[in-house]
Formats: sequence, structure tokens, C-alpha cells
Amino acid sequence: MPGPRPLTVRIGSTAARDAAAAARALAEQIAQPDPAVTIVFASPDYDLAALGPALRAHLPAPVVGCTTAGEITPAGYARGTLAGVSLAGGDLEAFAIRHTPLATASRAAVEETLEVTRRALAAARQRHPGASAFGLLLIDGLSIMEEQVAALLATALDDLPLVGGSAGDDLRFGKTHVLADGSFVQDAAVLVLFVTTLPFTLFKTQHFTASDQRAVITRATPARRLVQEINGRPAADEYARLVGVPRDALGPAVFSSHPLMLRFGGEYYVRAIQRCHGDGTLTFFCAIEEGVVLRLARGVNLVENLATALAEARRAVPRPVVTLACDCILRRLEIAGNQLEADVAGLLAEHRVVGFNTYGEQFGSLHVNQTFTGIMLGERVG
Repeated sequence: MPGPRPLTVRIGSTAARDAAAAARALAEQIAQPDPAVTIVFASPDYDLAALGPALRAHLPAPVVGCTTAGEITPAGYARGTLAGVSLAGGDLEAFAIRHTPLATASRAAVEETLEVTRRALAAARQRHPGASAFGLLLIDGLSIMEEQVAALLATALDDLPLVGGSAGDDLRFGKTHVLADGSFVQDAAVLVLFVTTLPFTLFKTQHFTASDQRAVITRATPARRLVQEINGRPAADEYARLVGVPRDALGPAVFSSHPLMLRFGGEYYVRAIQRCHGDGTLTFFCAIEEGVVLRLARGVNLVENLATALAEARRAVPRPVVTLACDCILRRLEIAGNQLEADVAGLLAEHRVVGFNTYGEQFGSLHVNQTFTGIMLGERVG
């Protein structure tokens, strides 16, 4: 009996502006027979109502994806493009499950989706004896539901290894979309489950350490991720004081260079600020509660940190064929601000990275910020 056909991975991107033309151009680069899955990362500048059906027409199912705050292509970071990757063969099976709505879903609907997911995963494992599984979660980046969805999946799927990203819209913070079943939709999540005997590893990295400067959240509206007071003072004023800039200088560039960190389970995680409002309040990318003690972060060398993380992943996967990446938009802003694009692009190209800039990242049951989360998949050695 012949073994499974070798894994074939095709990565591509296009800057064509018309939705139909972009879908055709991307399909010419990545379409292949009987793909396990095709994943697409789309600039929000496209006519999404036209792009969804065009992708369905030109690419074999299943096709999933999301809108972005920037795309990661074979050439490095991009903006205003359509990027994608298809995987086929190699004893790799993948299937996608969409759930919508998120915020108003009934308990019965959620349980039904989780049960469908469990049954599908069990059946795939029976078809691939000795295989391992992992997941990729793409979710509406303005839903404020990432923590709940990641925690539900961790419980329902017995802590299945999971990486994910929150869809973006180029820092407009208006509408973010997930692609499934030929349509870009809001208030939705799509989970791609992979079952394979091929080597893979899931990893994350952040280039910050916690300082001694404390920021206690003294007044907040957790349901909106909104903070009114830090250390008993108006949130924007106190944050600006902590980082040493005037309040009117607050914006993405400052937020990317000076995030806050929360200690959880013995480890510090970034809690990044999304935006500053005119009334002096701050919206965060992650869940935030009154009484939480945060610490101002101090950065380390981003390029060296990313290189180390990719090298460690490569020790687990010596012959990588693709790395699916969810990379926070604030990291990209810092990279651009420090003129590091060329250095980072070289690392991304070397490890065949494709993905997008996010409004938040998932790693296991955690929703994190200003982090690079990835899945490195490779060929067998020997």
C-alpha cells in the first residue's frame, strides 16, 4: 500500500485591489487539488461582500480566514493585500467549524457547537491512528469574547493545543470579520482543527519583562474592557505619567512601546491598551478588572527575541514547511517605528511564515496581547 502523498503547502499574496481580481490572483498561486484547508488573510480595504463569494468560486473548500490589521506574506509584512496558504496531503486532515453569534448565543447553541466539534475531532482521530491534533482559532476582534471562547474550547476539548488571533481592521476599530462558508461575517469565530502524524509545535513569544512600576486598576467597566482610573487618578493621565509622556501624545506608538503586564500562573503577560478616549479613559485589548495590579513593561530586543523563538520551534520541527502566525499589530507598529522591517522580514521568510497582524492572540486557554503566537508544521525527518 502506498503511503500518504507528501504534504504540499502553497503560499501566496496579491496587491490587486478589485475583489474578484484579487481572488483570481491568489488562487493562481495557492489553489491545489483536494486541500485539507485554505486559510486567507484579507485587508479590510476589500469589498468583503464581493470577496467572499469570489474566494469560494476560485478556491476549493474548505476556505476560512479573517480581516487583518496587516498581512504577513512571503515577502514579510504587507498592508492592503490578500494573502493565503493552502495545505494538502501529508497525512493531514483539517476541518472548520463556525459559530455565530457570539455575544447572544444561547447555552444550548454553544453546547451544540461544542458537541459537533468533539464528535468531528474524535472521528478524525479514528481515521488517523497515532495522530496528534491542534487548533487554529480566528475570531471577531471587536467581539470582546476571546477569553470566553478560548476558555470554553480548552474545557470542551481537554486543553487541545490551540493558537489563534483576533481579526483586525487596520486600527479603525469599526468592524472586523471572519471568513467561513464563502462569507465575511461579524460576531463570529471559526475554529480549524488539524489532525496529523506530521511534526508540529505551537509556540509564543513576547519581548517584554515586568518593571517595578505598578498600575493598579482602581475603576473599570470590565464588560467593555474600559478603564477609568489607574492608581486612583484618571486612567490616561496616570498612564501618561508612568511612561513619561504628555497625555496628548498617547496613541498606538506609545502603547506599543509601553504596555502593561499582568502576573498569572507565575508568568507575566502583556495587557495592551487599544486606544485613549477624549474623556481620559482607556480601552484595553484584553479583559481587565478592578483591583488588578499591573506593572509597566520594559522591552528587550524584539528581533533577537523572535529569532530565538523561531529557532526553538525549529528544534522541534527540523524541516518546517509553513509557520502560521498571529502577530499583534502593536508589535508591527514598534517594528516600523524602530525601522526593523527588513530584519524581521528575513526571519519570517526563512521560516515560511504566513498570517496576519491581530487585535489579540490566543494561546491555549489564554487571550494575550503584544505577542507572536505560531504553529510550525514540518515534514518528517528520516
